Amino acid sequence: MILAELARTHADSGVIAVRCGDRALTYAELDAASNRIAAALRAAGLEPGARVGYLGLESVDYYATLLGCAKSGTVLVPINFRLTATEIGYILADSGTALLVVDESMWAALGPLDIPVVLAEEFPRWYGEHPDNEAGFAPTADDAVVQLYTSGTTGLPKGVVLAHRSFFAVREALAEAGADWIDWRAGDIGLIGIPGFHVGGLWWATQGLAAGATMIAMPRFDAGTAVALIAELGITTVCVVPSMLRLMLDDPAATPAALASVRKVVYGGSPISESLLQTAIERLGCDFAQIYGLTETGNTAICLPPAAHVPGSPLLRAAGRCYPGFGVKIIGSDGAALAPGEVGEICLRTPGHMLEYWNRPEATAEALVDGWIHTGDAGYLDDDGYLYLCDRIKDMIIVAGENIYPAEIENTIAKHPAVADVAVIGTPDERFGERVHACVALRPQATATARELFLFCRNELAAFKIPSRFEFVDRVPRNPSGKILRRELRDRFWPAAGRRIN
Repeated sequence: MILAELARTHADSGVIAVRCGDRALTYAELDAASNRIAAALRAAGLEPGARVGYLGLESVDYYATLLGCAKSGTVLVPINFRLTATEIGYILADSGTALLVVDESMWAALGPLDIPVVLAEEFPRWYGEHPDNEAGFAPTADDAVVQLYTSGTTGLPKGVVLAHRSFFAVREALAEAGADWIDWRAGDIGLIGIPGFHVGGLWWATQGLAAGATMIAMPRFDAGTAVALIAELGITTVCVVPSMLRLMLDDPAATPAALASVRKVVYGGSPISESLLQTAIERLGCDFAQIYGLTETGNTAICLPPAAHVPGSPLLRAAGRCYPGFGVKIIGSDGAALAPGEVGEICLRTPGHMLEYWNRPEATAEALVDGWIHTGDAGYLDDDGYLYLCDRIKDMIIVAGENIYPAEIENTIAKHPAVADVAVIGTPDERFGERVHACVALRPQATATARELFLFCRNELAAFKIPSRFEFVDRVPRNPSGKILRRELRDRFWPAAGRRIN
């Protein structure tokens, strides 16, 4: 495996592979730890294909567990520690988790479990008793290695089964094409801003580890801690969602000197406002790369490379282009491909696509058709093949027959200097079917009125797109990947049962 080779090549240098809090593992130590975990899982009776749950804060053991599962043929099921006990119980049952590694504080809240449990605090001792010889399982590119659960913003979450190839498809495509859109250099130190229970965090960590870089994780994301780590460790590459980037730039310690070591920021997971991107480019003065994809595509399938991040360029509104050898098309409601400029559903073809939705063959067949992932996102292509996102198809608002995409309105409102965050939803209207409703969180000590925001929008949006109501809120609810939890905002306005459209 790549890790064993890196352990050999870095044996004398003692390069740190992963650091989190006060613990760090060199490549040799990470290789040995993951071998021991693989041996411990086999000794516990887990055969290839068995599911291993991990519920806890980020740690070096989490990434060692990922590699231990890969070496034993078992499948890691990372669980979002922000979920309720009921939601966690559903994931454990649905995945058929055979063994759970869990932080003690989180375990206490779960209640009795009928599966073996290893407390994260005791985990190093548990696996440390086993030999560190090379594991015997030899995975193929198509073997399952991770099962990630979708955020479940509507309905029950689905288990997305990803193979080894999902984490190396982009790296191999860029290397073959000689492209440096997302590159790694000798001595790079990468910050894992996105949690490891999200495909973006796992993917970013594996890219850095495969390149022999040092990867820095945080037990949980904190903007001040992230800025301090960059300044202290000389972090060179960062992967974050836009909301994390905004919080980091707003931190008082985020001076040019503190952030001077950063040479590239990779961002994605949710739409970024033009104002935030422009500010980040000006403040950091480094390369930026935007990535777009889904858990189902094995994370990124589209990238806006650094060369396209030119201040003032219209390409800054684009999600990017597909990687070499990947594919993107826009289809209409009849399934036929649409011409450039026409809005429809985005479909992606990528060698990193999921194997399946766990135990959901019908849902798998709907999402994965002839090698194409149907994303559920609405967007269009320009004549040069750049993809522009409009919104989730299901989030589209229809006012008197006019299709309105919330992201466009959010992007406009976010430009107002008093606005910290914004979410736009459709609410029922007897006359027009729906009306546009904006939930706005203001910056600390900032003030703005609904009329002021209305007049601000009037200069940039057609009249039918301007929110009919501006509601000021303390915060906009988002999931750990930065996506707006629109269902939480809609539930107050739409019946609990029945249609959510008029």
